[in-house]
Amino acid sequence: MGKVLVLNASYEPLNITSWRRAAVLLIKGKAERVEHNGRFLYAGFPLPTVIRLRHYVRVPYKEMPLTRRNLLHRDGHTCQYCGYTGDELTLDHVIPRSRGGGDTWENIVTACVRCNVRKGNRTPQEAHMLLRHLPRQPYSSLYFEVSKHLKSGLHQEWQKYVIGL
Repeated sequence: MGKVLVLNASYEPLNITSWRRAAVLLIKGKAERVEHNGRFLYAGFPLPTVIRLRHYVRVPYKEMPLTRRNLLHRDGHTCQYCGYTGDELTLDHVIPRSRGGGDTWENIVTACVRCNVRKGNRTPQEAHMLLRHLPRQPYSSLYFEVSKHLKSGLHQEWQKYVIGL
């Protein structure tokens, strides 16, 4: 029947859960329905797609690990210079390591082999190559999970709650 986006009392995205767990939270009065898709669990009980907890839950900050897989996912498996979306993608340091660039979320992007070789040991400005998106660190692992659901087109009602996630 689908997944449900769980918002904190402050409307921040917290989690993605099953419709069954969301229904239990609603029935127990621990959450309120924010969005539903017009389908019903039973008469008078719309199936939720977004719920909000009634009490604020403090979540400890957990930094996303900087891995090849996470970088590829963040950049949508696309070259950040030309838009190529094939299998042969590499990682490129925006500011080359030899010039003081580090291994950080803000300094590494995915690039096809051709663009990576063309850019070489230069900055994008020096190589006259524009980045499609400025690299940044994702705020949470929830970012990846939510983006998968949004790309599938099944949960467009989540969009307004996860902007900037």
